[in-house]
Amino acid sequence: MLSTYPRRTRSPCHAWIVLYSLRRTASGFDRELVFDHAGSEKLRVALSAAIAYLAGSGGIASEAPPAFLDHEVRHLAAANFEYDAERERGLDFSEDLFNPCALRFDLRLGRQASVIASTEQRDVAQAAEYRQGEITRRRNAAMSSPVEDAFAQDLANAADQYIVCRGNQKTVIAGYHWFSDWGRDTMIALPGLTLLTGKHDIARSILRTFPQHVDQGMLPNRFPDAGETPEYNTVDATLWFFDAARAYLAYTGDSDFVRNELYPVFADIISWHVRGTRYGIKVDSCGLLASGEQGVQLTWMDAKVGDWVVTPRRGKPVEIQALWYNALCIMEDFATRFGDETGQKRYRNMATVASWSFNRLFWNENSGCLYDVTNGAPPDASIRPNQIFAVSLTHTMLSPERAKSVVEKVQEHLLTPYGLRSLAPSDPHYRGRYTGGPTERDGAYHQGTVWPWLMGPFITAYIRINGGSDTARRQAADWLTPLKEHLADGGLGHISEILDGDAPQRPCGCVAQAWSVAEILRAYVEDVKRVRPTAPVETEPVPVPAQTKGRSAARVGLQVAKVQG
Repeated sequence: MLSTYPRRTRSPCHAWIVLYSLRRTASGFDRELVFDHAGSEKLRVALSAAIAYLAGSGGIASEAPPAFLDHEVRHLAAANFEYDAERERGLDFSEDLFNPCALRFDLRLGRQASVIASTEQRDVAQAAEYRQGEITRRRNAAMSSPVEDAFAQDLANAADQYIVCRGNQKTVIAGYHWFSDWGRDTMIALPGLTLLTGKHDIARSILRTFPQHVDQGMLPNRFPDAGETPEYNTVDATLWFFDAARAYLAYTGDSDFVRNELYPVFADIISWHVRGTRYGIKVDSCGLLASGEQGVQLTWMDAKVGDWVVTPRRGKPVEIQALWYNALCIMEDFATRFGDETGQKRYRNMATVASWSFNRLFWNENSGCLYDVTNGAPPDASIRPNQIFAVSLTHTMLSPERAKSVVEKVQEHLLTPYGLRSLAPSDPHYRGRYTGGPTERDGAYHQGTVWPWLMGPFITAYIRINGGSDTARRQAADWLTPLKEHLADGGLGHISEILDGDAPQRPCGCVAQAWSVAEILRAYVEDVKRVRPTAPVETEPVPVPAQTKGRSAARVGLQVAKVQG
């Protein structure tokens, strides 16, 4: 049966004019249905039914089984059709359901019918070829996994389904079935979706697309539909851009692209952040990145109901400082690689100041972990997962002792079988169930709800503080076992956006989320399986100034000594 579900439309069966034609062709039957809604924009649904039956010898018979278009009134409408899930979510849940037709095929005598539903023109005679092509595509996607492992192959197959076109370039759908492409989600998901799976040309296409939309040193938070203005209400998407470029260079060795197309953009971004850009985003006198305005949500914890920003986090959020320091170190590395001695010194000095200030302002000695936000008032001591990035990112400001303490605190309060809670259950603002209407659900979105994508940085951090030992990697693999099983109980073959904070962690939100799949795949391959990028060696490397050699270890030791002294 072919059905359409016009949302929030009353009695549609009285307003639609249904036209259909049925013609016989050499390859079967072609049928086009045109629905005209009271003179408004036409909805055209092209349905091609290629019908044939195979004789016992394997040949194709010359006569197709008869097909019938059933358009009796009883098939056209169901009044007051109700959606249980919509009712539970506090949304409109009742409407009249319009079914334009039912297709019936006579399949007696072993006949076979094929129905193709597509947004593109298709040749009904090639139904078998289309089917085999899709099987091949899925097999190739699974085989793009860098390790021969069923879990990794399942994730690689899932990863392929988030990559879509934006014009002539590629981008990433953040989640199905609600999200489009978001700057933050794209940059976080890019390594897992494209680099680990060998789709380096797609990664380059994505990284080439986004600089075209950088404005005042900021990456768009969300790409709008045609004719709309991009939204720039994010402080972290731009910083994740740096890390995506770092990963791209590590996997591909494509210095020319990074030097010519990304490095100048990144340098301009740093300059904008130093002098100040939208929403109060500006480097303060401590060398850390402040951000925030009343009524605006800028971090990934971005739930907002009307004028209520659920987790405003104005000031200096902990993960933003980790990302800012990481970006400065990446720029120092790029500057060294590209022979920019002035830039290399500048970024090194900025990173040193940021690290010293971070350790002085963010360490919560009483709890043995990091504050979530500092803003001039008493710091926010809420135990949230954002501090894990201060350990998991490539460049860290923490001593090994502090890094270990952070991971242990996160493990104790936030780790679940499916990811990290967004807030510790002991917090009075904790919400363990993602249920109710929009206000109740958004109020729980980052107040206890479990996010699977955070399992990626947690595993990276856990294995790192344990020196990459076999024991740590086995433990991490055990932690991922429930997510392997989750591939069959949410969106099939995918990992959900969120789950309830309380056991048994019911899947919620999008049934398939790009960064959930990408970060689990990345951590599983790079950290658990220890398959790291091996980029080609450049034939003519840029000379490295002698004074920069060994600077990373020296800088970290100097910073820790200052903080402890």
